[in-house]
Amino acid sequence: MQKVKNIGLFFPTDHEGYLLNESSLIKVQPAFLKIIEKVTAYYKYNLWEQLHSVYIRGSIPRGLAIYGVSDLDTIAISTRDTSELNLQWVNRAEQELTKEFHCVSDIEFSFYHLKEVMETSTFSLIPFMLKTHSICVYGEDLSSHLPKYKADKTLGNEHLVNLEDQIKQAKEDLKDNTDVADILDCCGWIMKIIVRAGLALVIEKENKYTRDLFPAYKLFSTYYPEKELQMKQALAYAIDPVENANEIVDFLDGIGTWMIREAEKWLQVHNPKKQRNLAI
Repeated sequence: MQKVKNIGLFFPTDHEGYLLNESSLIKVQPAFLKIIEKVTAYYKYNLWEQLHSVYIRGSIPRGLAIYGVSDLDTIAISTRDTSELNLQWVNRAEQELTKEFHCVSDIEFSFYHLKEVMETSTFSLIPFMLKTHSICVYGEDLSSHLPKYKADKTLGNEHLVNLEDQIKQAKEDLKDNTDVADILDCCGWIMKIIVRAGLALVIEKENKYTRDLFPAYKLFSTYYPEKELQMKQALAYAIDPVENANEIVDFLDGIGTWMIREAEKWLQVHNPKKQRNLAI
């Protein structure tokens, strides 16, 4: 098993229990400033007046990035519906920038409509990301217009209500798959989902939240010690994916099946109607 490291922190909260955004442009290490500038330029050049604002999220704006290992995750907010945008340039831009800048292992461009982001009567992941762990690097910062969030069932539901479908999708994608890059990507994706779902199972008990995998795994394990080794393996797969599709599917048949049952129990208590987005 890949050696896992004790890296990561829970989100800080204010005196009322609302999650605080600890990200800051000041925390961005100098090695990553040039690529942020270049990505922003790509957005501006290709979207022009359709671009409202650009954000970065993840370890880089928290000052926790590891050179050559961390990803650069970016979000563009557009003034038009994303279906109307010309995004044919994106794949090439991601490949070119990843090749040019060795400080990151991958670059993600993503696009969301302003109207969609500002609809916040129910929980939605993108407004949550912008509010709690992103920084605005171009345009008008929307964070002050977004609601505050707590580590409660509205957030836990985001990680559990679709878990069964996500695990089924991963297994389908892996079946008879011989594309090594695709298998590695799928492995990392679904294992991150499982570890974060483990935290969601206990979020109402602890009122703590993190995007970091190690503290999520540790907190889950205090409530489910009998599953500690399996969740540790999920964490190892998340940080160091394997290319053996059958190995991943076998693992999902075990811990994944158990997680689906536990998620169902949680939903029966906190969201019996299985609403995708709960009211904030």
